[in-house]
Amino acid sequence: MKFSREDLLKARNREDLIALANKKKIPLGKTLSKLQYETELTHLQSEFVNLQKWIAQEKMRLAIIFEGRDAAGKGGSIKRFKEHLNPRNSRVVALTKPTPVEIGQWYFRRYVKELPNAGEIAFFDRSWYNRAVVEPVMGFCSEEEYDKFIVQVPEFEHLLYEDNLKIIKFWFSISKDEQKKRFDARLKNPLKHWKFSPVDMKGQKLWDKYTYYKEQMFSKTHTNFSPWIIVKTNNKRVARLESMRYVLSQFNYDGKGDSKATLLPDPNVIMRYHRSAIQIDT
Repeated sequence: MKFSREDLLKARNREDLIALANKKKIPLGKTLSKLQYETELTHLQSEFVNLQKWIAQEKMRLAIIFEGRDAAGKGGSIKRFKEHLNPRNSRVVALTKPTPVEIGQWYFRRYVKELPNAGEIAFFDRSWYNRAVVEPVMGFCSEEEYDKFIVQVPEFEHLLYEDNLKIIKFWFSISKDEQKKRFDARLKNPLKHWKFSPVDMKGQKLWDKYTYYKEQMFSKTHTNFSPWIIVKTNNKRVARLESMRYVLSQFNYDGKGDSKATLLPDPNVIMRYHRSAIQIDT
């Protein structure tokens, strides 16, 4: 059961709405939770509009990287980040597998071309870190290629840091059971079949191998100038809000706080990586 348009028009106050929910046996807790989420999301998105204006005025360059296991919620979060931004100054980077020509080039070259221009925000739905986890797990790169990447990536990111390009690296952390639930939900929803691939199920079978390479990546590419930010994503709505808060908290832009939303992220959901950090996808 759910509220009809007529129901909402009849409800004159909160008490009427609660009485109607009880009569129709509608779980009001879930409804109120969703309304609270939508309200908070709107506030944070308005903050992002102010941030984008400021970045454009200051000619800054911001790259936000979303990494994590399949079904961790990367694409859904990017959608909410970008939903109300000016498309002239923001874009999503989601590269397909490299072409034969790109395979013969320096690995980072195809990503360098996608880096943000002055005054622009680029959202990377996966990034050069494909070579840190997905490629070695699935056998898409050689051991030599992997070793070379791991050595080069901190130097590559330091060059970007020295050139005043701001990078935020998110790792969306999801439990094995929650990932399986989301895979099953994708298969049941015809609108989400495109999100599912045979590689996804391999991720479940190769969970421990993913964990090994993920930990290697953190230990070798987490730096002071380009740290990894862990986001717990078993609750997708909370993960979206807290990752948005984190980005907003990193800048002193004009109009910051105008929405009255809380801009400090919850440390129980989002944190900098360190070896003792409690993660849910280990």
